[in-house]
Amino acid sequence: MMQSSERPDTPCVAVCSTGMGDDVCKGCQRTMLEVAHWVMLSEAEKDVIWQRLEQYWADQGRTPPWLSRGK
Repeated sequence: MMQSSERPDTPCVAVCSTGMGDDVCKGCQRTMLEVAHWVMLSEAEKDVIWQRLEQYWADQGRTPPWLSRGK
């Protein structure tokens, strides 16, 4: 798992599908509520989400999309 200091401010990769009605974003895999409330979440709450997302991408055998963002 990544250290929190290595993470960007948000896992958003500007491919959000929650605005189109998806319950889970196709870009970052956060839920609609996680996307909507991200800026209001505590660091501990965000860390739980980060850990779940990092595990999701590891289980897929893929690099998390935010690691290649802007490259």
